[in-house]
Amino acid sequence: MRGKLIVFEGIEGSGKTTQIGYLRQWLEQTLVKSRLSDYPSGVIVTRQPGGTSIGQKIRQVLLQPSTDTENLTSTSELLLYAADRAHHVERILMPALKTGHLVLCDRYTASTVAYQGYGRQLDRNLIETLNTIATGGLASDLTLWLKLDVAQGLKRITTRGETDRIEQAGIEFHRRVHEGFVAQAKQDKERFIIVDGSLDQTTIAEQIQAIISGYLQQWYGI
Repeated sequence: MRGKLIVFEGIEGSGKTTQIGYLRQWLEQTLVKSRLSDYPSGVIVTRQPGGTSIGQKIRQVLLQPSTDTENLTSTSELLLYAADRAHHVERILMPALKTGHLVLCDRYTASTVAYQGYGRQLDRNLIETLNTIATGGLASDLTLWLKLDVAQGLKRITTRGETDRIEQAGIEFHRRVHEGFVAQAKQDKERFIIVDGSLDQTTIAEQIQAIISGYLQQWYGI
């Protein structure tokens, strides 16, 4: 039985990592209770960029703050994300899905469209082509978008201390990114599920669990 790819998307500070952790714990308990725990490992959590050892090196290049002597160009940034995704899909996602795992992935193709297509304002047709090549046609089975006001998200990350290169981009950049997620949610209403990221963590987790419960019934009859 093929596994399922569940992707979490959102702007900076939307709480993706926290909610992935909550969902992983809940899913593992659910699989045990439903006797579906005979999957090799049940649930796998990964991310883009950085889901492989090579990807971790690419992530460091992408996220380390720019220096005065050399800034990463927008096109270079796009290609590095594509390289990370191609390697990640081949080494992590496809093998996991073939062995029946539920895969929770922090960011996927929608982030590239939002950040590089809308945020950096690069050619979206080019991005679509690169995403197709990098994924080998692998699309998410479900995308959860934690929708959050840009100003609120940026306020959250400033309280965490040091910020990375993407987080340091201006607010107008992040507003364009948000617009990119809005556009994709409108285009793919069946697979792109909106979750209110402004609520408290527990409430968000409960709403996500309710959503996933419906899909588990649809996918596996549990």
